[in-house]
Amino acid sequence: MLAPPATADDVRGGQRAVIETLRLAQAWRISRGSGVTVAVLDSGVDPRHPDLAGSVRVGRDFTAGANPRGTVPRRLHGTYMASLIAGHGHGPGGERGIIGAAPEADVLSVRVILEDDEPGRRAFGSGGRFENVVARGIRYAVDEGADVINLSISKQLATRAERAAVRYAIARGVVLVAAAGNEGDGATYSYPAALPGVVSVAATDRRLRRAAFSNRNSSVLVAAPGVDIMGAGPGGAYWVGRGTSQATALVSGVAALVRARYPTLSPPLVARALAAGATDLPPDGYDTATGFGVVDAARALAEASRLSGHTEVATGPEAHDPARPLAGAEEGPVTAAVGGDRLVTVRAAIAVAGAAGALVSLSVVVSLLVRVRRAQTSQGA
Repeated sequence: MLAPPATADDVRGGQRAVIETLRLAQAWRISRGSGVTVAVLDSGVDPRHPDLAGSVRVGRDFTAGANPRGTVPRRLHGTYMASLIAGHGHGPGGERGIIGAAPEADVLSVRVILEDDEPGRRAFGSGGRFENVVARGIRYAVDEGADVINLSISKQLATRAERAAVRYAIARGVVLVAAAGNEGDGATYSYPAALPGVVSVAATDRRLRRAAFSNRNSSVLVAAPGVDIMGAGPGGAYWVGRGTSQATALVSGVAALVRARYPTLSPPLVARALAAGATDLPPDGYDTATGFGVVDAARALAEASRLSGHTEVATGPEAHDPARPLAGAEEGPVTAAVGGDRLVTVRAAIAVAGAAGALVSLSVVVSLLVRVRRAQTSQGA
């Protein structure tokens, strides 16, 4: 049974927990992501969604030829991720709809995966010519000026080309952020998630503990909320979902805040700022479930300031808190499995359909950060 459809101004209150957990309102006094481009390597982004309009540049489609001619891509997963990164809301003062972690950042949409229900899915998965689309997409995003790359795709092994593309991006100062994966088993690794050099993100539940579906392994650097996350979908729709891809998009947004304020900070130092600024720390300072803890945008900016040799203090009036209480009833659940993610529509008029669920986490070398976190813990940080 479907509940009455939610409207855009019902959505913002559903983001309150995320905004408070990541301390975004405090971080926005210092940085809102202006001038930064986040490449979203995914199933495509709807540039006409009111919460993203004017912020999206549609780039290459590396899946071209997989679908039958004339097929219109749904772009659900990619739009959803982009909104969590750089949604700016709409309406008076931008107070309606989704606001992302970096609402003034720009998005470069690079299509490298298909949604689960697209007719070319099988051809895409078995065609040799599509084997290295992720590697090509990473290189393309770097060459197009991306400052941060968000990856919400996964596979069991990484190709040589993907490994080289990751090195190419990091060598050119690009921060890569990706998901630890949704299998939830033992020490399951996702690729290119488990490659060194990139921020690997786990998902937490409402208690800020590892979500049951979130992989735990030594590639995990930090965690972020990944359960009941509000996001935008194509055609003006809104969805609620869960998965490590949602957590990853939020961390990509925080990374964009850091890069906007400190554009010359290297990818390893951005990763260090995210980890050193994390809260809800594991008992020993690090564990394979949530890494160094849950990302805190305000503390990450403070750590980035310290690493760059500045002293950053939030000044001026309190930032407007866009997390307003919901008006009206919540939606009843209509669910669709998304490759391990769960999406729930909050607009009854939107048909249920699968979206791309491949999730990636490109891992980081954590030994140095373990020492950093332990040192900070001993200092009472």
